[in-house]
Amino acid sequence: MSKTIMIVDDSATMVMAVSQSLEMGGFKVESARDGTEALSKIQKGLKPDLLITDINMPKMDGLELIQAVRPILRFIPILVLSTESQAAKRDEAKRLGATGWLVKPVAGVDLVNVVKQVLPGA
Repeated sequence: MSKTIMIVDDSATMVMAVSQSLEMGGFKVESARDGTEALSKIQKGLKPDLLITDINMPKMDGLELIQAVRPILRFIPILVLSTESQAAKRDEAKRLGATGWLVKPVAGVDLVNVVKQVLPGA
């Protein structure tokens, strides 16, 4: 059974590129345009095996999303995929419950390899 990965990014191009890489790696992909949409889908019952989120998004940014979903998705890995590379942002994301941080752009094969490392049974 394939694992479900939720991608949260306000860039349709980024969602498409990441989705394509993950689907080619054998994963099922769900997506959301921002943290608000992602939180809504999760509250309505979507249970991804892994969450990948951008940081800079309208309505609800990635840090706010991590904080909001961590109590609901207590044991699933959360990866940040962002152009941000500031140590303070990374530290904040980790404090809020992020598992790892990747700086855009990331090659598809590298992303799939990281996902397989952090997602048990992938």
